[in-house]
Amino acid sequence: MSAQTLLLDWLKTRLTPEALGWLEEKAALLATGAPDKTVFTSFGSCVRHAGKAPLNLDAAARQAARDAVADWDPSDWTCDQTARIFLLTALPAGPRTAKLMDQMWQTADVGEAIALQKASAVLAYPEGHMARSREALRSNIQAVFEAITLRNPYPALHFDNLGWNQMVVKTFFTGSPLASVVGLDRRANPPLARMLADLAHERWAAGREFAPDLWRCVGPCADERGLADLKKVLTTGGPAEKRAAALALKSCPDPKAASILASDPALAEATRTGSLTWETL
Repeated sequence: MSAQTLLLDWLKTRLTPEALGWLEEKAALLATGAPDKTVFTSFGSCVRHAGKAPLNLDAAARQAARDAVADWDPSDWTCDQTARIFLLTALPAGPRTAKLMDQMWQTADVGEAIALQKASAVLAYPEGHMARSREALRSNIQAVFEAITLRNPYPALHFDNLGWNQMVVKTFFTGSPLASVVGLDRRANPPLARMLADLAHERWAAGREFAPDLWRCVGPCADERGLADLKKVLTTGGPAEKRAAALALKSCPDPKAASILASDPALAEATRTGSLTWETL
């Protein structure tokens, strides 16, 4: 089932017949090349017709989303976001639509900006949405930043390492949950590991705490300094920090990491059996 079909199916059980009829009528117009003004006004009017209630998708619906688009997680979407993104999926994919969405982005209110970023998860022609997505990383509005960063497969699929690393590092400064970043483990890379190790050293020097899952991005690419840091955390850190260090060491291919992890038999066993994971940390 396509993402567009899923979006409409979810709305069918949540909107009034009148609102649903309005939405389907506008989608049909947009699919056949409606004037730009119609696109703008339809997109802006969705909140009035659909409301802001959360979708509250059940497990089956969330699985259907993942089946339609790998790693797509609309679990935090609202009805107005879903309606807006449904309309965007009705537009013909290509440079003209991407340019139109860039124009929408320039004048968007916060709700519209969030929908435009979440839409990147399901829209065709992904290369046309890169500049707008990268711009969201610089937003000082956390909800807009998180719309592209969290539960969205687009960055992991399409950002280069520079953009990806900037995004991940910013999650720590904004307090956004790293565990909700899609593709975190497969996009691990040495420059990011070094950047986050530097951040850890800065926080240590300032006597400031930081989220222990920072080490998740260090472990797979840990160099000598990174391994020394993980050894320090495994030895002297608090309980959550030690667990994070153990998981990071488990993910490191360097044989020295296994030796360091073996110094704490209980945590080594927990990582081996799977009773300790990043999800249970």
